[in-house]
Amino acid sequence: MKSVVIYYSYSGNTRKVARVLADGLRQDSECAEIELKPADESRSFLAQCRRAFKHIRAKLEPVNYDLSGYDIICLGSPVWAFGPAPALNTYLDNCSGISGKNIILFTTYGSGTGNQRCLNYMQDLLLRRGAVSFKRFSIQQNKVKNREFIQAAIDKIMRL
Repeated sequence: MKSVVIYYSYSGNTRKVARVLADGLRQDSECAEIELKPADESRSFLAQCRRAFKHIRAKLEPVNYDLSGYDIICLGSPVWAFGPAPALNTYLDNCSGISGKNIILFTTYGSGTGNQRCLNYMQDLLLRRGAVSFKRFSIQQNKVKNREFIQAAIDKIMRL
């Protein structure tokens, strides 16, 4: 069993959640961790959110888009302007090998406004590309330092 955790993190919040998820998956399988790095990222959070709102895609540093070698694919993003960050949008547009795969989607968020819309957007994109099974969870930004809270959220979806 091979799994991969692919995520984008601007502030480090999504990275913290991704690492807890990857650590848990490593207990049962081989797990790769890929942090998406935009080559054209603005240092301004406001500018980043504006790009997300306009659905502008990021130019990513070289990354593996072929996911055919993985049994479990995990994708994570902060919620920006009711959707995923531009880097994750680019990845979702270009990834391949997801037909028939099990997917775990996760987000980090501030207020929660748009969180479900973001998860639904990611899931709909992947459904159209053949993914068959989805588990989802979200962590509010003020909980990302609480490893036990994150692990409990992961454990809850894994039992479903």
